[in-house]
Amino acid sequence: MNNIRINYFVIVIIALFSAAIIALNITWPDRQKAQINKILSRGELRISTIPSPLITMNDKKDPVGFDYELVKRFADYLGVKLVVNMRTNINQMFDDLENNKADFIAAGLLYNKERLDTTRSGPAYFSVSQQLIYRKGTLRPRSFDTLDGRLVVTAGSAHASLLRTLKETQYPELEWEESDNQTTSQLLEALSEGKITYVLADSISVAVQQRIHPNVAVGFEVTESRPLTWYLPDGEDNSLYAAMLDYFNQLSQEDVLARLEEKYFGHVGSFDYFDTISFITAIDSILPNYQPLFEKYADTFDWRLLAAMAWQESHWDPHATSPTGVRGLMMLTRPTASSMGVTDRLDPEESVRGGAQYLKHLLSRLPDSIPEDERIWFALAAYNMGFGHMLDARRLTEQQNADPDSWLDVKSRLPLLSQKKYYADLPYGYARGHEAYRYVENIRRYQLSLVGYLQAKESKNKILSKDKENDNNEEQERSSLSLTHDMAYQ
Repeated sequence: MNNIRINYFVIVIIALFSAAIIALNITWPDRQKAQINKILSRGELRISTIPSPLITMNDKKDPVGFDYELVKRFADYLGVKLVVNMRTNINQMFDDLENNKADFIAAGLLYNKERLDTTRSGPAYFSVSQQLIYRKGTLRPRSFDTLDGRLVVTAGSAHASLLRTLKETQYPELEWEESDNQTTSQLLEALSEGKITYVLADSISVAVQQRIHPNVAVGFEVTESRPLTWYLPDGEDNSLYAAMLDYFNQLSQEDVLARLEEKYFGHVGSFDYFDTISFITAIDSILPNYQPLFEKYADTFDWRLLAAMAWQESHWDPHATSPTGVRGLMMLTRPTASSMGVTDRLDPEESVRGGAQYLKHLLSRLPDSIPEDERIWFALAAYNMGFGHMLDARRLTEQQNADPDSWLDVKSRLPLLSQKKYYADLPYGYARGHEAYRYVENIRRYQLSLVGYLQAKESKNKILSKDKENDNNEEQERSSLSLTHDMAYQ
């Protein structure tokens, strides 16, 4: 993930600077602590944001994502409640900052010099590149000189700022449009539908959207990796900024940023166009046959995780059979099926019930020391290669002085289980750990595609339904007017 990575160098600098502040016991006059004191006395940390791959709303309308976890942890660090104001465009967020409706902005925004006249940037915590995006199947652009069509970016974004600089310095003929009612993700969706020709976007937005709209393609890299940052009010008060420095210093010491990166983006670094197309097609054509079963037996799981798991196992083929003898939608072995009370592995309902029950069983056997949000990946690895081999991967991780409770650390050791110098001293011996590694990562990618595709489809259906309702209302109004007109002349 060369273009989707945390800016570790910047974080180290932040940590050193923060440590220096603490070591020197530097304090500011009370009048320069107004920002942090106001937050503490209020008991609330207010942030403004817009939907992005780093922060969005889930099905329950709760905020989730990389940025959300960072700001939630920061609120906990301050000992206050977090209040998230979701806005529709970038300028609204900066208006909130200017009008004292937000303490800072956290929305996966690139560092933008144009914003520093009225704001200040917070610590850099992630890096992305900027890319020129086109629609697969059309002529691929190689530079801004070769563009032939509509280039659209989000108004108020660093992308728009960059285009202005490029027009002044290199491409005087460069033209583009700025949308104040569409996020970068929405622009990429419009591009995939052929409504616009080009979008300037950040690499993480592109990587996520390709899982949902696989015809979104990179024309060329516009910039190297650049930092994402939060934005604070400008002024002499450094108290909130100093608190952020100390907070990020703690995160770097505890390796929290690396774990969050793994949680949200560790599986999106590679992209297979044809595999994604095949999966998206099957969502419409095959999934409706089995979705009720996934929903019925998901229990505490997200049913879309079970669906992604079944696709990885059998491509939703209830009669699938492997050379090793595993069979059915969830590709159960005979012993596993028997232990779960499954008598017919080729029966779709029995297979889904058995697979879900077995996955739940594996989860229950995991050590309590594994973080709640990482347990499922350990269980999936055990589903693929056996619980004992998963324990061996944890042992090997610990032997190498890494954290056996961290999926980030353990997954990198999985491929080593097929190398004799490692498995020879482990209780369960040889395992195809590289397959388990791919197995878990593929399921995570399929779940991302499934969730995103279904949400986009639902949103589009709502728009179509609303448009149809408006058309019907207009038709009724025209009929009423026509009837009134006819009566007037009778």
